[in-house]
Amino acid sequence: MQTIWLSGAEWLAVLRIGLGLWWLESWRHKDKKGWFERGTGIAWAADVAGRHRWGVVRTGFRRVVEPRPKAMAYLVVYAELALGLGLVTGFLTPVALVAGLLLNLLYLVLMIHDWAEQGQNAMMALISLVALFAMAWQTWSLDSALGLFP
Repeated sequence: MQTIWLSGAEWLAVLRIGLGLWWLESWRHKDKKGWFERGTGIAWAADVAGRHRWGVVRTGFRRVVEPRPKAMAYLVVYAELALGLGLVTGFLTPVALVAGLLLNLLYLVLMIHDWAEQGQNAMMALISLVALFAMAWQTWSLDSALGLFP
């Protein structure tokens, strides 16, 4: 593989770190007080799920998320933080990539009719997939420094 300026593995690390920064920005711009104290994030998602044309989404949301809105709010917000930190530092990178891919796919399915969000979720999922199969933790990562996931 020929590349300009950096090696292929280094460019993959740049892609991984960029994805991590994207997750950190998703975490940073959330109104945490609204999410944790007023339940705004889960209420918004409940509204979207309640109007979803796929019954499995409505039923799944009602059974899994609605009974525990506070826990789900913390789970979503801190999952985004953990994903960002894991990807930027390259710590437990394969785990972070799979978890991020699953979270983006959940977001994609929930908001399938909101085209403004779909580009972001599709691109983040694609980057996760490429970084996972290209093993983007080989360079500039704690995983590499610690000898994890050789």
